[in-house]
Amino acid sequence: MMKRGTIHNANELMNLIQEIGFLPLLYSGISSFSAEEMVDADCRYVVYDDGWDWPLWKWKGPIVTEGNCVYGKFFDKKAGFVSREWWPDLYNWRRHAYPAPAPGSVEEAVLMTLREQGSLITRELRAACGFNGPKMRSRFDGYVTRLQMACRIVTQDFVYPRDKHNREYGWGWALLTTPEQLLGKEACLCDRTPEESLERILTHLKGILPYTPEKEIMKLIK
Repeated sequence: MMKRGTIHNANELMNLIQEIGFLPLLYSGISSFSAEEMVDADCRYVVYDDGWDWPLWKWKGPIVTEGNCVYGKFFDKKAGFVSREWWPDLYNWRRHAYPAPAPGSVEEAVLMTLREQGSLITRELRAACGFNGPKMRSRFDGYVTRLQMACRIVTQDFVYPRDKHNREYGWGWALLTTPEQLLGKEACLCDRTPEESLERILTHLKGILPYTPEKEIMKLIK
C-alpha cells in the first residue's frame, strides 16, 4: 500500500483505487486507509480568511465519472470508492447481508423513485418521496445511507450551484442513482456465493492491511 502523503492529484488517486480496490474518502477508523490520509498536505482541507480550499473534495466528481470506480457510503456508513473490479463482490455480499426493502416501505419508495427518474440529487429525491418537514432530513438520510450500504444506491456525480459569474461554489450535492442504471446489470453480476465474496474481500484487505485486526476490517465490510 502507498505511504501517507504520496498522492498529489486526481489521476494518482484513481490509480491507487484501482491498485487496492477499496478506499474510504475520510478517516475510516483504520490508520492510513483513506484518501484523506494518502494525499499530500497541500491537498487537504484548509481555511482562508475569505473561504476554504480542499483539492481532495474537488477531485471526487472527476474520479466518480472517469475513475472506473463506484462511490457511495459503503464503509460503516462512511463514503468511499470501490474499483469496478471489486464492485461485483461487494454488491454480491451486501445484497445478501442487507435484506431487500419491504413492500410499501420508505426504502422501496426511494428505489422506485430513482428507477423512474434515473437520477436525482438528494434534496430532489427527498421531496419526491414526501419528506418535506423540518425534521425529516436526517430521517430520510438514514434510509438513503442504509440503501447505499446495501449497494442499492450509488453516486453518479456531484452537482454544484453556480454564482452570478457562472462559477461553481459550495460543497455540492450528490447525484444519486442505482448501480444497475449507472453500470448496467452485467457489471454487478458475480459467480460466487455471498460468503465466498466476503471471504475474498476480507483476504484481499488483510493483505493490504496486514497489521490491522480482522475485526476492524470486518467492521468496514460487514
